[in-house]
Amino acid sequence: MIDSTVSTARRVELRRITGDTVYEVCKLSDTLSEEQHDFVADNGISIAEAHFSDVAWFRAVYADDKPVGFLMLHLGLDEDEPDSRGVFLWRFMIAGPAQGRGIGREAITMLVAWLKARGTSELYVSYGKGPGSPEGFYRSLGFVPTGRMHSDAEEEYEAVLRW
Repeated sequence: MIDSTVSTARRVELRRITGDTVYEVCKLSDTLSEEQHDFVADNGISIAEAHFSDVAWFRAVYADDKPVGFLMLHLGLDEDEPDSRGVFLWRFMIAGPAQGRGIGREAITMLVAWLKARGTSELYVSYGKGPGSPEGFYRSLGFVPTGRMHSDAEEEYEAVLRW
């Protein structure tokens, strides 16, 4: 389970992306290593997909008033995907220079608090394995493998965080 007592020396926020901030949030994808690009979709593509989805909720991750990441949820209400098992962390990235500073952990903690306040009791995620994989990060937060493969991709493993 996520340790909500983790504190960073910076103020982390989840903010709406606006016409004034979209370019800066999209450019964050350029800061990832080549290995990480294999596991994370481009922010611009994700934002475009969200605008064509009835089940997407997305925000920029800010640290000290600077955009440093992006997250997007699939709210689990998609009639086109009857196997959907609930709220799913569809996309999540923290810019290369901001990684390893607790910002991603704090963003997920804030997301879980937001979901709890709305009556949700679990969050699903999927990840590939190999160099640059976020598997260790998700496991460190308390995500537990379900034993299922994510339905959209053959090589993505599903995990869940319950509270």
